[in-house]
Amino acid sequence: MVLEGSSEALCPPPSLELRPSCNKSQPSPPLGSSSQPHDGVFPEDKEPVKYGELIVLGHNGSLANGDKGRRRSRLALYKRPKANGVKPDVIHNVSTPLVSKALSNKSQHSISYTLSRSHSVIVEYTHDTNTDMFQIGRSTESMIDFVVTDTAGSSGGQGGGAAGEGGGAGQSAQSTISRYACRIMCERSAPYTARIYAAGFDSSKNIFLGERAAKWRTSDGLMDGLTTNGVLVMHPAGEFVSEPAPGVWREISVCGNVFALRETRSAQQRGKLVENESNTLQDGSLIDLCGATLLWRTPAGLRHTPTLKQLESLRQELNAARPQCPVGFNTLAFPSLAQREIVDKKQPWVYVNCGHVHGYHNWGYRKEKGPAGPGGTAPASTGERECPMCRRVGPYVPLWLGCEGGLYLDAGPPTHAFCPCGHVCSEKTVVGWSQIPLPHGTHAFHAACPFCGTWLTGEQGHIKLIFQGPVD
Repeated sequence: MVLEGSSEALCPPPSLELRPSCNKSQPSPPLGSSSQPHDGVFPEDKEPVKYGELIVLGHNGSLANGDKGRRRSRLALYKRPKANGVKPDVIHNVSTPLVSKALSNKSQHSISYTLSRSHSVIVEYTHDTNTDMFQIGRSTESMIDFVVTDTAGSSGGQGGGAAGEGGGAGQSAQSTISRYACRIMCERSAPYTARIYAAGFDSSKNIFLGERAAKWRTSDGLMDGLTTNGVLVMHPAGEFVSEPAPGVWREISVCGNVFALRETRSAQQRGKLVENESNTLQDGSLIDLCGATLLWRTPAGLRHTPTLKQLESLRQELNAARPQCPVGFNTLAFPSLAQREIVDKKQPWVYVNCGHVHGYHNWGYRKEKGPAGPGGTAPASTGERECPMCRRVGPYVPLWLGCEGGLYLDAGPPTHAFCPCGHVCSEKTVVGWSQIPLPHGTHAFHAACPFCGTWLTGEQGHIKLIFQGPVD
């Protein structure tokens, strides 16, 4: 690692052209693929190529205030009519006071690394006709394709934004998501590989890594660095839809290299380079932006998930079975997928410690053992209920169908629910997500419901639902 202000940092020549080998994100095109740039016109009989979809965890189908424009819970990335990707071109060594002058060309993308008060390195990027670039962050500026804000229940590290950033773009100053958090580069030829990089270019097409940001010179004389709170990625250990198993959380650098996690989210010292892993996204890859976690789904992976129409059919099948409350004998019914967070009088409720499904009732509270309440009244209630079927005590919550099909691992029947929130989906989906530790705070990880972000509880984090059919 090159220390700021060290003589080693001053050794390189004023500028040099980057060797083709340094651009690890641009391998040779596979046999049979075209190396010609796309002409920007889609034939009328063909649909545009979809690279994949990004889904924000913790939102069950849409944001609380509704999806609007680039601020939404899910975004599909399609092949652009004209390539807008960039790749490293030339590296300059300049005096830090002259950086702003060196970056005056607003048509040129660049990354500036401030090594000391007297020395900076600027890497210029040039247009890449073989890739499309998509930027993600908290900023609402036009260069951000997917505007992401903090998810309730998620949280972050110390200080918000990428290195060298201020507040901004109309969002809360407390947000820990960077205004220009990351960028995804997608190859325009099959197999349409998508790669992720920390940090995005601002309105001046620049990325600044200040003195306090973690940065270093690589073994081949180039530069790399990390953003303040980092961009973490976890690729699934196996096939996400067939054998879901969590991988290992890693940190992605500005140049797309993979590192072990820092001691804390914003520590100055980078983790160890992981040479046998890459920044290539695969179906089920998770991207954590320190305040929101995104799931990457490929078109092939999405074919295994239920559509909204299929979810509605599953809801109707559940209701057609006429499940009944085993105590009140009233028929239960899951509400419409459009009806969220408003409990219906026929809505099924569950005792999450045993799985018995009932209609709503306001009795069965478990009393605290101990001294009487104020004024000599009965002991205070704990808020937990005793199941009248098996006498197990625990939370009693309404059941909600998971409405975001992209979070499902298959299109199986909704037979299980996450604990303690009560979101219902297939068995494979609850088993898969209950094994995945999601980042929380500066160095904590917890499994959580993908539909609402609630931390999972109990031995397994989920329960099989026990319905009673109609007595007639």
